Amino acid sequence: MPAEKSMAVEGVPVAAPGKLAQRARAVRTKLLRRAQYALFKDDPEFAAGMHSFATEPHAGRTLVDYLFATAGDVPTPEAVCARLRWGGQFIFVSPRAQEAAEAARRFDGRWGFVLERGPATFAIRPFGLPLPLLTRRVHYVVVRKTLLVPPGQNSERFTYHLELLRNPRFGPGYVVMKQVPTLDRVLARLRGKFPDASLDLLRKRARKFVDKIFPVFLTREAAMLKILQDKLPPEYKKHVPRMLAIERDGHGFVRTLYLTWLRNGLGMRGRSPWVAGEERRPMSQLEFALQAADLLRAIHDVAGIIHLDLRLDNFVVTPEGVGFVDFGSAVKVGEELHESTLLSTLFQEMMRTSQIQRMLGQMQDSGEVTSQEIRNGYHRIDKAVDFFYLAVQINAPQSNPDFRDLVSYDAESPEAERIAALTEEILRPRDAEAAGFKSAGDILEGLRRIQAK
Repeated sequence: MPAEKSMAVEGVPVAAPGKLAQRARAVRTKLLRRAQYALFKDDPEFAAGMHSFATEPHAGRTLVDYLFATAGDVPTPEAVCARLRWGGQFIFVSPRAQEAAEAARRFDGRWGFVLERGPATFAIRPFGLPLPLLTRRVHYVVVRKTLLVPPGQNSERFTYHLELLRNPRFGPGYVVMKQVPTLDRVLARLRGKFPDASLDLLRKRARKFVDKIFPVFLTREAAMLKILQDKLPPEYKKHVPRMLAIERDGHGFVRTLYLTWLRNGLGMRGRSPWVAGEERRPMSQLEFALQAADLLRAIHDVAGIIHLDLRLDNFVVTPEGVGFVDFGSAVKVGEELHESTLLSTLFQEMMRTSQIQRMLGQMQDSGEVTSQEIRNGYHRIDKAVDFFYLAVQINAPQSNPDFRDLVSYDAESPEAERIAALTEEILRPRDAEAAGFKSAGDILEGLRRIQAK
């Protein structure tokens, strides 16, 4: 079967000793591969880019796009959620209808999953021939992970409600819904961060977040995305989200934003994923760095936008290349924030407390950052904030677990050593006052020199 040759199965444990255990394992693997072929050989989403595939819900650290299991695995929604990328699909296969139905009941609407297909059956035909008496029906169910953060869970980030959904007005595929979180969710997050604070105080703060802070930043994000689509050259527009629609409250603030989904994954570059021997090629660390620097240069110098939150979880690696998401903290170059008391206060607070500013302060104190150009961005809204963090991030692309099979990285490789040396030159120039790297464009040129070697 062509599919069996083309898919790299990750996370398969060592078989238990004994011929019976080995045979059971072989039968299981064959069944799951047949399910993979039967369910996805004509699936346009699958054909658009071969994504990672695994058959062990509890094994491996790498996030995958398609996770297969059988009744013997007894996977929980929590375990499956931890293995799947956002938008990934879990396929449960069983010879028994009641087990597939139970899997659908256990997953649908829970832990951020929605029912995608089934419960239904597919046929296993001997030698691929339509022989009714020898054909076996296998039961299955497919669910998709649509919530970025499952209900009841908190990420390290104090963020919005992010969900994938289908809406006919946006076409047949999934889009991102970014929404102001509920009061209860914000309150739960605050109680986790400040367990000793009174409930009344936390409730008051939560109400301020829900009624003012989140809507203000979401409204700003909508405006920044419009600027990016208006000003970026066509070849760069597909590397940032495109705003599809907004929903406002009675005060005119955006409370729900619909965006294109920049999905992490690798494409097949126009070839069928069922061709024997086909392989997905992760981008190199240098490709990742070059694309990121080039995109930031365009955002800064062409669109006139400063991101201000360019952490690695706001990067994506899609079949189209590197992209940036989450422009809620972004500002226009030269924007006069002091004209609004609320905005001035919010951004002053962000410049004191953001993860990037904390890291910059620590690296200044430790002597790891001496560039005056970058030091000038400390506690300030400045392009230097972005290219400082870009220089740091290109040295550790796999710090984002989504990128472990999307960007190749070997810390001891000549490529990694040259990029590390470039970062050192950016952060700690020989002459701190006359730094040679003062923009994303300068970093891009430094990376191109590495590429030319």
